[in-house]
Amino acid sequence: MAKSEGTKANLEKKFDINQINRPLKINSPDFESILKEIKRDEYKRRSGNTKENPYYAMELIRKSGLGAIQLPAEFGGSNVSIRDLLYAVIRLAEADPDAAHILRFHYSFVERILRESDSEKSNNKLLEKIASGAIVGNAFAEINHRNVGGQGVFDTTLTPDGEGYRLNGIKYFSTGTLYSDLVAITASTPEGTPVSVIIPTNREGVFLDDDWDGIGQRLTGSGTTRLQNVYVHKEEVNELSDNTTRFSSLLQLYLHAVIAGILRSVVSDAANLVKNRKRTFSFAAAELPREDPQLLQIIGEISSIAFTAESLVLISADAINKASSSAVNGVIDFSLSHHASLLAAQTKVIVDELALKASTLLFDVGGASATKQSAHLDRHWRNIRTIASHNPTVYKARVIGDYKVNGHELPLKKGYL
Repeated sequence: MAKSEGTKANLEKKFDINQINRPLKINSPDFESILKEIKRDEYKRRSGNTKENPYYAMELIRKSGLGAIQLPAEFGGSNVSIRDLLYAVIRLAEADPDAAHILRFHYSFVERILRESDSEKSNNKLLEKIASGAIVGNAFAEINHRNVGGQGVFDTTLTPDGEGYRLNGIKYFSTGTLYSDLVAITASTPEGTPVSVIIPTNREGVFLDDDWDGIGQRLTGSGTTRLQNVYVHKEEVNELSDNTTRFSSLLQLYLHAVIAGILRSVVSDAANLVKNRKRTFSFAAAELPREDPQLLQIIGEISSIAFTAESLVLISADAINKASSSAVNGVIDFSLSHHASLLAAQTKVIVDELALKASTLLFDVGGASATKQSAHLDRHWRNIRTIASHNPTVYKARVIGDYKVNGHELPLKKGYL
């Protein structure tokens, strides 16, 4: 074999997922190998200018055990803290922000199960499925979802049918469900009782539409879930309870872990633009862009924003971990949960503004060539803008101010997501 042929063959060598050791450890060589392969796949799909979904990335996540890292050792997991979980999410989002976002509900769902009593966990068959690679999606959001007397009311209905039930309805913003093996669905019984149903996504009558058309995070599968006379077994139904402290700080902070990961990519893309550019402008402070102090200052600012975002996420993650660890039979200490929610809200207020600034500054170091569609650098701003639009910042800032001035506690979240 000629040398050139040997080099080509080596470059095209297929990634062997079977070489990954389990349980997967954060910051291990195996973890880095998985991220590298997911990043390679994301770049390949993006470079093709086609809407090619990250099915391969999700298969790597299943088979490597990345989706099961929260589980205790007896279930084959790594028992990671919430801080380490969100660090892993940041790194995953750096490689592929869609893949990281897809897992938002999955990781939150697992954390909720792990708050249960030891006896409940040991009898929970879902943990066994997750340990074997199952990914859990959600179908919660409805256009007309409302609360009556503090209780969620859903247009999606669960009605008795013989030994089981029939499920009918339409759900929106079902992020990640397109790639999931199981889906958690909220519904109302004929008596108006809110329930949760967990069923396989390939059950007859479950239709997952890949119709999300947002400007960013385009491949997260955040589309419509249609439920047409789906049969549900009795053991797949649980009545929704308000016996836990319903702050949603992990779900909120998770989004900013994804943003922090995107900012890591903004830093590397900005540095590469300046490092590789040869042309400069007549008013430039140096002949080579990589020696231009003004461009270097912008890179330093972008890097500092990325550092700030990641630091805030991890500090807030520690507070969530402390709150979650306080749970007794699933019930979290109120004050610890409130504090964690406050930190998550404060993180959002700062990170949203700085992240959008960083993704705009990226174009200040690249010149007009950075705006070429083939460069795809606009994806960072679009992705950040889309994620930041979850739970508008103005509401978070207002309740933080109300708490600081008037001592009014942050409101409990509405609904069950």
